[in-house]
Amino acid sequence: MPPAIETQDLVKEYGELRALQGLSLTVEEGEFFGLLGPNGAGKTTFINTLVGLVRKSGGDVRVFGHDVEAEYQQARDAIGLAPQEFNVDRFFPIREVLMHKAGYHGIPKDEAERRADEVLKRVGIYDKRDERFDWLSGGMKRRLLLARALVTDPDLLILDEPTAGVDVQLRHDLWELVSELNEEGTTVLLTTHYIEEAERLCDRVAILNEGQKVTVATPDELKERGTDTISVALENPPSTPPSLGAYAHDAWLSGDALEVRVDDGGSTAPQLLNDLEAEGYDIVDLEITRTSLEEVFVDLTRHEDRSVTRSDERDGGGDEQPGTEREEDFLEQGGAV
Repeated sequence: MPPAIETQDLVKEYGELRALQGLSLTVEEGEFFGLLGPNGAGKTTFINTLVGLVRKSGGDVRVFGHDVEAEYQQARDAIGLAPQEFNVDRFFPIREVLMHKAGYHGIPKDEAERRADEVLKRVGIYDKRDERFDWLSGGMKRRLLLARALVTDPDLLILDEPTAGVDVQLRHDLWELVSELNEEGTTVLLTTHYIEEAERLCDRVAILNEGQKVTVATPDELKERGTDTISVALENPPSTPPSLGAYAHDAWLSGDALEVRVDDGGSTAPQLLNDLEAEGYDIVDLEITRTSLEEVFVDLTRHEDRSVTRSDERDGGGDEQPGTEREEDFLEQGGAV
C-alpha cells in the first residue's frame, strides 16, 4: 500500500509569495500525524492542496498513490476534511447536510441515510439531526464538522484546528474519538496550535515554518533535542552562581535555588551534586524540569509571531484562512467535494 500522503518538492506560489517552498513529506498509512507551525507557515495551504481547493505551482502530491490533480476524484474520495472554519449549508437540517455530502461522493441515498445516522450517533448529536446548523451550540458545530468528514468513511481524516475555541471537556471528548478512529485504521492528519494536543495524540510531528519543513520526528525525539533545567535548593545559597563544569550551559540564582541548564538532567545531576558538595554547599532539594515540546517548537521556529498556545490560554487565531468545500470545485474538477 502506498503512503497515505506523499509530496515531493511541493511548491505553491501566490504571485511573489511562495507559501510552500519545495515541501517533501510522507505520512504512512495508519499514522496519527501532526502539523505544527506559526501563523503563515503553510499548514492550511498544504491541506487545501491535498483536497483540491488549491492548485500546486510545482512538485508532486499523492494521496494513497493518487495524484491529487490528475486523479482528483480518487484522491478526494479517500479524504474526510474537518476544516477550522464553519462552512456548512445553513438552510437544511444537519442530517440532510450529511446526506448531501455523501451524495457528492456517489453514495446512494439509502446508504447515505444510514451513514448520516451512524456518524451523528458517533459524535453525539443524533438527537439534533433535524435541527439546522445555526441552531447548534459551538461545540455541536465542531462535532458536526467531524461527522461530515466521516460520512464518506474516509481512509484519511484531515483535522484543521479541530478543538479551536472549544471547552476543555469537549476537547478531551474529541481527542478520545479521533484516537479511536486512528486505532481502527484511519490515517489522521492534524494541524493544531495546542502543543499538548500534538504531544498526546501524534505518532510523528512535522514542524513547518515559512513554507518549509523544519523537521519531522516523534514528540519524544523532539523533546530530546532541547535542554533540561536542574533546580537545586541550597541551605546557604551564594550571592553569585558558582563556577561549574562544561556540562552547564548556563546557571543562575532564583531565591534559594541554583538553576542550571544542561543537555540531560538525569545523567548530569549526580555530577552537579558532587561539584556543589565539593565546594561546601548544603543541598536541600533537587528538581529536574524536562524540556517541553513547546520550548523546542519555539526554538525551531524563532519568529516574531509565536502563536502557539496552551490549552488554558485563549485561542488566538490560526493559519491562513482556508478555503471552503464548494460545489464549483465539484463541477470544475469533475469529482466530488
